[in-house]
Amino acid sequence: MNKCWLVCAECRKQIPLALIGRCDCGGTLLVEYDLERAKHRLNSVPLSQRVTSLWRYSDMLPIQDEDKIVSLGEGWTPLLRMPNLEQFLNIHSISVKREEQNPSGSFKARGFSVAVSLLHERGIKKVTVPSNGNAASALAAYAARANMESYLFVPKDCPGLIVEESGNYGAHVYLVDGFIHDAGRIIEEGREAEGWFNVGTLKEPGRVEGKKTMGYEIAEQLNWQLPDVIIYPTGGGSGVIGLWKAFHEMKGLGLVSGEFPRIVSVQEEGCTPIVDAFLNVNESACLNKEVTSAPTGLRVPQPPDGSLIVRILRKVNGEVVAVTKEEITAAQQMMGRLGISSSPEGASTLAGLIKLVEAGSISSHESVVMFNTSHAMKYLDWTNALPYPIIRSYDEFVSKR
Repeated sequence: MNKCWLVCAECRKQIPLALIGRCDCGGTLLVEYDLERAKHRLNSVPLSQRVTSLWRYSDMLPIQDEDKIVSLGEGWTPLLRMPNLEQFLNIHSISVKREEQNPSGSFKARGFSVAVSLLHERGIKKVTVPSNGNAASALAAYAARANMESYLFVPKDCPGLIVEESGNYGAHVYLVDGFIHDAGRIIEEGREAEGWFNVGTLKEPGRVEGKKTMGYEIAEQLNWQLPDVIIYPTGGGSGVIGLWKAFHEMKGLGLVSGEFPRIVSVQEEGCTPIVDAFLNVNESACLNKEVTSAPTGLRVPQPPDGSLIVRILRKVNGEVVAVTKEEITAAQQMMGRLGISSSPEGASTLAGLIKLVEAGSISSHESVVMFNTSHAMKYLDWTNALPYPIIRSYDEFVSKR
């Protein structure tokens, strides 16, 4: 395994690898690697001879003991050309990265495979996460695989099928009367007393590292030619950070050259903190108005490090786009007619692409990759009548456990 350490995205301070997400200055801590050593290992064992999972990139992942890797076969998902969409939108190349084919049915499997492996290395046995749904079911699956006890806190309007799926993995599930940040507050209130390790977004370095493998995969699947545009559904935003990080690393490894793809961050109207912050230079990425969007992974009013996401988008000449629930539904139906089972988050990328084409932001000669982050079946039931306790605070958790 490769030598690695943590570097603050704000002040550039370096510290040894640890299970922390924030620097003393408040900046996000990201993993950095010995690229020369990684080049040597990549040359000695070609990728074509490696496992067809995200662990084919183990030289650029922070696990030191390969026996502690917790895997369910995640990653190496198909990158599928969409000729009918290309013709319809008059775009040279449109591909869909089919993340719905991951274990637990979403891209969240990537981050939790790496994060839970890091925890497994250190003997942690009790984990928790605030989630809009798919992160909860993914953590539940990987915790079960690692023989860990998991506690999941999701908004009470989380799609019922995802809640039931999480419970089927043996997790302790609690429905929160509020949003994902309210779930996070409850966890922090009880973290010390309960002995939980919070695997929430940017609370530790593993989830970003797992997500970045999406960038490595699309580059390898395109013969190391990066696309012109990446359209990504954005809630907490760790995927945007991971993709940007992957492109930097691949350039340092000599795997790619040229300009980075323009990353487009898509959010649903009614919860657009990243869109608002990007379009208003002095505004923080924290929603200060009523949340009216649907209960999906896009509904994150307070991204853990929205300012970093906005800076990344600007560095790559990226864009933001807000789409309506109706536009998402129409795009979901269109994806279905093209043979792709897409979640609302995944369909939002097509809704965003259509808007960008209409606005002239994407040229006909460009290549585009959209990320379908989960499959449609998880969202068939938008209500939740399952027998899990609804709580508003840690004290209520204690009384109902």
